[in-house]
Amino acid sequence: MRYLPIDPALFIRNRAAFAGAMKPRSVAVFNSNDVAPKSADGVRRFIQQTDTFYLSGIDQEETILLLCPDAPDEKHREILFIRETSDQIATWEGPKHSRDEAREISGIRTVYWTSRFESVFRGLVLASEHIYLNTNEHLRADVTVETRDARFLKWCRDAYPLHRYERSAPILHRLRAMKSGTETALIQTACDITEKAFRRILGFIRPGIWEFEIEAEICHEFLRRRSRGPAYEPIVASGPNACILHYVKNDRQCADGELVLMDFGAEYANYAADLTRTIPVNGRFTPRQRAVYDAVLRVQRAAIPMLRPGNTLKAYHEAVGTLMEGELIRLGLLDAEAVRQQDKAAPLYRTYFMHGTSHHLGLDVHDLGHADRPFEPGMVFTCEPGIYIREEGIGIRIENDVLIRDQETVDLMRSVPVEADEIEALMAG
Repeated sequence: MRYLPIDPALFIRNRAAFAGAMKPRSVAVFNSNDVAPKSADGVRRFIQQTDTFYLSGIDQEETILLLCPDAPDEKHREILFIRETSDQIATWEGPKHSRDEAREISGIRTVYWTSRFESVFRGLVLASEHIYLNTNEHLRADVTVETRDARFLKWCRDAYPLHRYERSAPILHRLRAMKSGTETALIQTACDITEKAFRRILGFIRPGIWEFEIEAEICHEFLRRRSRGPAYEPIVASGPNACILHYVKNDRQCADGELVLMDFGAEYANYAADLTRTIPVNGRFTPRQRAVYDAVLRVQRAAIPMLRPGNTLKAYHEAVGTLMEGELIRLGLLDAEAVRQQDKAAPLYRTYFMHGTSHHLGLDVHDLGHADRPFEPGMVFTCEPGIYIREEGIGIRIENDVLIRDQETVDLMRSVPVEADEIEALMAG
């Protein structure tokens, strides 16, 4: 792997926490992702299913994790199944994990080849009452493409129709929302790599540059620092493109006098960073651009301390919306009297700030976590207010990643340049 070894204690703790939430006489199964096809005989680079990685640390296809905490034979309470390698596979694809390597990475004592799964599973499941199956229950998930977990669910329910089936997802949403010190350090590494990429492009951007050239510089810096690449499709949006929230074409030439909004983050050891910065293409903000930029920055600086234990996403978003209303009034974009008389269910600030301010961050960019759960120490959120004025061709978003602690919030991107004066100075060289 490109990333440095991770202490297997992380995965041991994660499995113990999941097992502790299971009902008595239960078995749980987690599958790796598929190797995604392209066309003809092409395939895409393998990306592990994040729940499977969270519980095992194994970054390899055709992996299955089985948990059976009440198994009479202690060695079968945790079983890892991995793909059996061969000389032919080693020649064409490279080495795969040996069973000893899988034990060292995961901390799981019992490791079998995947071909043994059905026979081992049958013996354990027939002694169990409950079967925990894993499904993607993220609120924004697109489940059009069938996964290995989804295919296993169909097979399992057909093979063992009289068992009681349970959902793994609610447990994982609760557990994965809380980051351990090891996980926080991995996210911080992803943030640090992302900072290096941002500083690199500050000296590169100029009028006439293409959005994809900026993207190339970002990815270059990621790859040279042990990142597999971007944690999500980078957004490099110049001029009017900055008002397209999920713009990823990155094929426009940046013009003098415009802004370029860049939303990107490195992936490190499967953990994500998520940064947004908006800078002037020619290195100098116009007075209007600077006024809007400073308004967004003021909202972010007031919002970050609100990510504190006991607060909720609903209350937090409402408070940030009130801050944004004041800034939009000062910018002449909203009328104060109209704001006072607005429908609270459809606030006027949504015309210029139409997305949420924060989301969980971790193994997934939009990580797992229940929306109505109060904030707790150990959670990591983004903070990303923005103002988008289509009629002026101005789109500005500023985003940092924040760790909640008992008595403070820790900005994991506190060293990434954000002040307009600092950005202008760095761009000037």
